[in-house]
Amino acid sequence: MTSEARQQLLLQNEDFELTTGFSGGNFTEYRRYWVTGGELRYRSSGKTSWADSRFDGEYVATDEQTHRFLREHLDELNTDGL
Repeated sequence: MTSEARQQLLLQNEDFELTTGFSGGNFTEYRRYWVTGGELRYRSSGKTSWADSRFDGEYVATDEQTHRFLREHLDELNTDGL
């Protein structure tokens, strides 16, 4: 998927949101993804088995993360014209 195609998908899917979760072993993570301003953003929160190991942060996805996200969720996105 070219960078132009990724940018077009992001623009066509402004305000798209998705929440995912993972729990395994001693690790739990929840991610809320959303598309805004032509970029993919996400909030990651969770914990590990250590008592002080909670985490919570908001990030802009890298090009690689954006590519993987769009590829994995292509069937949920508006792909008209692509």
